[in-house]
Formats: sequence, C-alpha cells, structure tokens
Amino acid sequence: QVQLVESGGALVQPGGSLRLSCASSGFSTAYYTVAWVRQAPGKEREGVSCVSHVDESKYYSDAVKGRFTISRNSVESTVDLEMNDLKAEDTGVYYCAGELFDRCPPISSLTLMNNWGPGTHVTVSS
Repeated sequence: QVQLVESGGALVQPGGSLRLSCASSGFSTAYYTVAWVRQAPGKEREGVSCVSHVDESKYYSDAVKGRFTISRNSVESTVDLEMNDLKAEDTGVYYCAGELFDRCPPISSLTLMNNWGPGTHVTVSS
C-alpha cells in the first residue's frame, strides 16, 4: 500500500505562488492516479485536482482552474501542484491521495479516495 507525504506548504501573500509536492514511500507514484484535495478551516474537504495514471489526463476544480497546475515529476517520483495567483480562500490543509485507478474520479468524488498523506498547511494572508 502506498504511503504518501506532502510538502511545500507555507505562508504566502495574496497573488503569490507555491509548489506542493506529493512523494511516496514504497511504490512509485507513476503507477497511481493521484489527487489533491484541501480542507479550509471549518469546512469539509474539497477536491482540487487529479492526474490519471493511464493517460496523464489532468482535472481541476472550477475554483482553481487556470491558476493551479498538476504535474508528475518523473525524476523525483512526485506529483506536484503548482499554485499561482493565490487567494485567501485557497488557505487550508492540502492532502494528496493515490489509488491504483486507471483514471481520475470526478472532482466531486476525489475526497472519497484512500491512502491520504498527513497534509501540508497553506496560508494565504497579507
């Protein structure tokens, strides 16, 4: 079973950028469909982005489309989330999950995936 760990969270000003990474111990993330979800303070987890195993298709929630980019780093064996033009509403704990799916579930169902990491904190504030 894959074990994932997220990194890269930080305090950043509105309009700034961050790059989060999701690394695995054990199996390479290349074999998994990997998703990012987030949980804002006092709110439920919501799906953010996903990259499919079978064809590398990428999906984004409407809230982050055009600002966030998910990618696989084959050298580091990570799945990264590049976040640009950050807003206060992007604040939260970001988690990655990996499953042996061929394709991503719908964005609304990403929170139902298993094998979550412990999360990394992102705070967008001036």
